[in-house]
Amino acid sequence: METSTIYNPSDTICAISTPPGTGAIAIIRLSGSEAIAIADKIWQGKPLSSAKSHTAHLGYIGKADADTPLDQALATVFRAPASFTGDDVVEFAIHGSRWLQRQLISLLIKSGARMALPGEFTQRAFAAGKMDLAEAEAVADMIAASSEAAHRLAISQMRGDFSKHIEKLRSELVDLASLLELELDFSEEDVEFASRERLHTLAAELHAELSRLAKSFDAGAAIKDGIPVAIIGPTNAGKSSLLNALLGDERAIVSDIHGTTRDIVEDTIELPPYLIRFKDTAGLRKTSDTIENIGIERSRQAARTAGLVIFVIDPTNAQPETIHAELSGINSERIIFAINKSDIALLDCNIEDMLSKTYPSAPIVHISAKYRKEIDTLKQSIKDICTKITDNAGDADMIVTNARHAHALSAAATSAKAVEEGLNTQLPPDLIAQDLRETIHHLASVTGQITTSEILQTIFSRFCVGK
Repeated sequence: METSTIYNPSDTICAISTPPGTGAIAIIRLSGSEAIAIADKIWQGKPLSSAKSHTAHLGYIGKADADTPLDQALATVFRAPASFTGDDVVEFAIHGSRWLQRQLISLLIKSGARMALPGEFTQRAFAAGKMDLAEAEAVADMIAASSEAAHRLAISQMRGDFSKHIEKLRSELVDLASLLELELDFSEEDVEFASRERLHTLAAELHAELSRLAKSFDAGAAIKDGIPVAIIGPTNAGKSSLLNALLGDERAIVSDIHGTTRDIVEDTIELPPYLIRFKDTAGLRKTSDTIENIGIERSRQAARTAGLVIFVIDPTNAQPETIHAELSGINSERIIFAINKSDIALLDCNIEDMLSKTYPSAPIVHISAKYRKEIDTLKQSIKDICTKITDNAGDADMIVTNARHAHALSAAATSAKAVEEGLNTQLPPDLIAQDLRETIHHLASVTGQITTSEILQTIFSRFCVGK
């Protein structure tokens, strides 16, 4: 089967749009100016060339001279420009045999189509103005969404909410920039078209909003990829047992031998609406074992970078100095204390008082990981903190999940800050105008109004072939 590796928007392309493997139904998509003509070459039934747009037709797949068709199929026709790509599109729904899928793709290629490149259908939709670049990237996020929260963000961005917000900010800047440019044209007249007070107010508001959006990327990335939760504590405190209890599965090895867990064990669960990525870490203790020490340092690194830390305390051996040392520098609002072994021992009240006073924002939950008691209470505490993390990022539908967007917004915030400082120090209008132009440029790059072919190729190469 021959495929082209050169992007040519005038080609008619085809690909399997359903997940790889065998299923009840498979969808093969065909898009381009010759899509309907090519489809008719292998279609046995009502000619698709005479079919109206957005209609489905039952027929058979196979060469015109074949005695036996390949399969009975449903062909759906979408005529340009009222289609996803803006071109004529035909989608064949066939039975899900992998052999059958390969045969149909081969027939389409022999009839004049070529295999689509990764993301080429969506790239054509972007080129046709069906969506901007931020909306196109949200398509990939929508497909990859593994939690309710990630799905909510992706669908909000796919329908253009994020793009509209960015465009509103950009258009306000464009209006003022045009007035400032007009002043430069009439510099000898000593007139002021752009109100400095209005420009200063807008620059300050824009800097604050762009900074918030850029900083929201940490929360957005956690929602998209799963909020990382590090389970740390001394050896034999019950961290691995807790991981198993949280997962409802025997994922980690549990043993009374100190130092059993030497590397990070990861697994995920969904606590709607969040995906939680648990990390069971090596027990914290002093040891001369080189390999174990590497695992302990990884535990500390996991705690520093996690969105949330669960510190497991063994009530029979609670050491305040160890707790303080290991949690140093970690925001107490992202800590949960899990007092384990509540079935066999009571925690020293002085220790619990110390925790409450030193870490007033950190919930304290008494559990039995072995007998899986109060695990639901612990899960609720995890969800509560995750909700605070997302709430602190601002508008739930305006959280940045894309690294490219975060970089552009951060650069725009820096330029907006320069505009604000330039106004404060009464810089010449031409220098302020330059900073304004840079801010507008960075905002336009988010939605693809200003971009390069190299960036587009990189973005769409991450898509699956059939999308």
